[in-house]
Amino acid sequence: MLHEQHQQLLQTLHECMAACNHCFDACLKEDHVQMMTECIRLDRECADICNYLEQAISRGTPFISELAAVCAKICEACGNECKKHDHDHCQKCAEACFKCAEACKNVA
Repeated sequence: MLHEQHQQLLQTLHECMAACNHCFDACLKEDHVQMMTECIRLDRECADICNYLEQAISRGTPFISELAAVCAKICEACGNECKKHDHDHCQKCAEACFKCAEACKNVA
């Protein structure tokens, strides 16, 4: 089955989605939430595309490479934004995003 060939990517996508969801929630609780709006927005975008790609691979989509290319682009954007913030949740999210972007590029 197709999803068995992409087991490592599925795990990386899931980890990135979880990191983005955690970062999103933590950013909303920061004192200066107004400064975190772009981070919050990109966390949502990234979590959503990672979740979608994970589901699409699991159902055997023929569009893995195209979706992975888009996912890599969004993960990179999210990682670059999170990297700008000193919060631990942002730094961990950036790390997960860059790892996921690399994994997606390898499939794209």
